[in-house]
Amino acid sequence: MKFKTKDLVTAAVLLALGIILPMIIHMSGINGAIFLPMHIPVLISGFLLGPALGFIVGIISPIINNFITGMPPVPTLWIMLVELSIYGLVSGYLYRKVRMTLIPSLIISMIVGRIGAVLMVTILGLGFGVPVPPVDIYIKGITLTALPGIIIQIILIPMIIKAYEKNNSSGSIRW
Repeated sequence: MKFKTKDLVTAAVLLALGIILPMIIHMSGINGAIFLPMHIPVLISGFLLGPALGFIVGIISPIINNFITGMPPVPTLWIMLVELSIYGLVSGYLYRKVRMTLIPSLIISMIVGRIGAVLMVTILGLGFGVPVPPVDIYIKGITLTALPGIIIQIILIPMIIKAYEKNNSSGSIRW
């Protein structure tokens, strides 16, 4: 698969944001599970760069974060690898390939990614005996605890995509 240099540079910038934003949140003492700082650059990468680069940014972000800061810790790392890679893949696929409008693409991506995360928790817990939270508690965490982050994503990401696409004049925004 061939990528344009501009897309690779954009992916690198979004990957850097996926590393810097969680560091800022953690240094401020805020729990990352509340504001979901790594999710935003990954979702944006899918929308701007398509499913392949969105998927790649979704995989690399948590790995580099873990190497640099130890966050997310294992086994959360494995769960986030699945969740974030699905975010990048699905957001890019729905928006760039299916040509679905922005907000439904975002919401569906967030739902499908969380379903992937729950399946990963189930596989790790039941299949491998890894100590993970019970599925019902995990679901509460990725919905209720993460509600501020979800709201931020639904407000901020469309604004960023709209501004980017307007600046690039590559076409109209599909709301």
